[in-house]
Amino acid sequence: MRVGFAGLGRMGSLMARNIAASGAELSVWNRTASKAHAFAVEHGCEAAETPRALADAADVVVTMLADDEASSEVHHGPDGLLAASRCGTFIEMGTVSPDHIAALGDTAGPSVRVIDAPVSGATQAADAAQLLIMAGCTEDEAAPFATLFGAMGTKTICLGAPGAGAVMKLAVNSLIHGMNQTLAEALVLSEAAGIAPGAAFDVIEASAAAAPMFSYRRPLYLDEADHDVSFTVALARKDMQLAGDLARALGTRMPQGDVTLELLGDAERHGYAARDMAAMLDYMRKGS
Repeated sequence: MRVGFAGLGRMGSLMARNIAASGAELSVWNRTASKAHAFAVEHGCEAAETPRALADAADVVVTMLADDEASSEVHHGPDGLLAASRCGTFIEMGTVSPDHIAALGDTAGPSVRVIDAPVSGATQAADAAQLLIMAGCTEDEAAPFATLFGAMGTKTICLGAPGAGAVMKLAVNSLIHGMNQTLAEALVLSEAAGIAPGAAFDVIEASAAAAPMFSYRRPLYLDEADHDVSFTVALARKDMQLAGDLARALGTRMPQGDVTLELLGDAERHGYAARDMAAMLDYMRKGS
């Protein structure tokens, strides 16, 4: 199977590297062409000059793009992925809206399959090929891509229908961002009472409130400046905006999510946009 990969950001570059390491015939594309060429040299694969060229050389194309807008730019237009004549399957693994997945499917036409298969797990999980993949398709539809998914993750859950993966990704991320906010508040509360952050984190990790996210992100919470950004405040705000929009469209309420979105938006306006979402701890300290 010839695989194309579009989007070599923090997560995408690690996912594509693991695909290359699996022995797949891989070609890559990135908006910054020099990054794609450098990746190709390092990992012994090809770099495509346009999304269309990427898709014309592949059986399946994986995209790992930031949002609906970025995905639309890469898929549409005369040099876009969907302008290609060869590729029959496009797998969208970024965090996008279910409406966007539906629109891609409508545009692609009946002979082309669009599968939403977003992932859960930060850069550490992407690096170790331990991502969870949430696929908006049946198990039979996912079966031809089992080796591809296995190169990136340890578990694939098939949710049956197109767009279901995108919905579940927003649900999971709304929970993660709510936990991120609550953890920041808990640490600020304990610090105000004179408890050292490290000791407070020890208790949280050993308590009933423990979650894997807290452990693998602990270094960022305790010393954000000394670690690479894993997931930005701006992306967290985008996720919560998409989740809120979906909730309103479905007629459900997300009151806690609305508060999380408001705080992320305010942090973004105060210069935190490009910082890791662990910086919500610093934001809460300065606002307390």
